Amino acid sequence: MPAPLAPRDNLALRRILTTNTSEMMDWLIGLGVVFVGPMPDPPQRVARMHNVVPSSRAFTFHLTRFCKRNGVEIRLSTPCTDLIKDGGRIIGVAVGGRSAASRQLFARQGVILATGDYSGAADLKKAFGAPALADVEPVATTSSGDGYRLGLKAGGSVANGDIMRGPIMRFVPPAQPNWIQKIPPYRAVGNAIAWAMRTAPQWILRPFLMKFLTTVLGPSPALFAEGAVLINKDGDRFADEIDSPAGAVAHQSPKEAYIVFDESLARKFSAWPYFISTAPGIAYAYIDDYRRCRTDIFRTGATPGELARKLGIPPDRLESTLKRYNAGERRSRPAIAEAPYYALGPVRSYVVFTEGGLRINELFQVLAGGRPIDGLYAVGSTGQGGLLLEGHGHHLDWAFISGRLAGTYCAQRPRINKRAV
Repeated sequence: MPAPLAPRDNLALRRILTTNTSEMMDWLIGLGVVFVGPMPDPPQRVARMHNVVPSSRAFTFHLTRFCKRNGVEIRLSTPCTDLIKDGGRIIGVAVGGRSAASRQLFARQGVILATGDYSGAADLKKAFGAPALADVEPVATTSSGDGYRLGLKAGGSVANGDIMRGPIMRFVPPAQPNWIQKIPPYRAVGNAIAWAMRTAPQWILRPFLMKFLTTVLGPSPALFAEGAVLINKDGDRFADEIDSPAGAVAHQSPKEAYIVFDESLARKFSAWPYFISTAPGIAYAYIDDYRRCRTDIFRTGATPGELARKLGIPPDRLESTLKRYNAGERRSRPAIAEAPYYALGPVRSYVVFTEGGLRINELFQVLAGGRPIDGLYAVGSTGQGGLLLEGHGHHLDWAFISGRLAGTYCAQRPRINKRAV
């Protein structure tokens, strides 16, 4: 269920979200998407989080099949460059492609903007009030903000444009996906995995969970509270690790850093309650999980100099950095002094998502000066319209609900253009 009411929240859109979530879940399950849950999701009072299996690819896989069965034409590599107006009405889009000149596509009932957020758009992050995050990389590299630019050009405006999730640190993904990530998202496969998660012993299930978990998450803040330090490619410590260091990581060259610690901390982070990473309701990853599953980001050395050489860092710089840290920079945190020495990384900082959306009404029509722009709709993050989504999966929830409803409302309108595709 959606998160509790927060300041600057859009009450009308929140009502739409809360009253349609259950039906949306049933619809997705009917398409073939398989969930496990409900699982605990603190600080929610009851278990309510549902996780898709075998991976998030299941959403696009089953939705694409559903669209194709219903005659939807999906065009790839076809960027939308402008909206086509007829008087005050939006009647289509101008598009371009790799192998075609710019051309026009006309709409039957309307145009729906569904282009994700603007976490990858430096210009929009600056314009909407978050210049410090302008150059921080997005988790979703395709979140270029194109739908916002089209909506703004048509006269729309953005609510909550300055609210963003990030920067946060994550381990860099593997260069090649592992076999767990390649599992086909068929319904039968998802059902088999869901059954296994309900019935299989942890010693059987855990290796499979770890293969996925260690590819997508970041370090727990407890690592730094217990003495780990962040080191850049020059071998220098560049931030106070217990004071929101993710922003500083984004300004290193090349926007990444390593987490360095010693054997005493490695022992501590080998069992509950000290974990390296967590996925709520699924599993916790400890030092040995990263040792087994992420050999590409796990390094160890008998001395700081040996560790530095494995990382491609000047050995003398890392040795000097750790000496200064142990001599007093660490304040009350434990020293890094017990061999062997460890490094996890690189870690990079990311903007996970942005909360701003084009202002819309309850029919998902984009508003200009409080009045709907005829023929123009926005959904998902693009049409978040002041709704704040503060919980795991709530952005997906809103994307599916708003997309279905906007499509329904748009389809019920009279045909606006005889030239429509």
